Amino acid sequence: MAYHPEQGWSLLCNGVLLFEDTGELLPDGQIIAPHRPLDAGNIATAA
Repeated sequence: MAYHPEQGWSLLCNGVLLFEDTGELLPDGQIIAPHRPLDAGNIATAA
């Protein structure tokens, strides 16, 4: 495993590249798009 928070990614022992924005690049080249959960504390509404 390689951990590089200053660059925004980590390499897991199974070969998956995990990105800080929750996206993933699998060893076979498939991409898993970022999937950040919507947190009620981070949602802004118009007044």
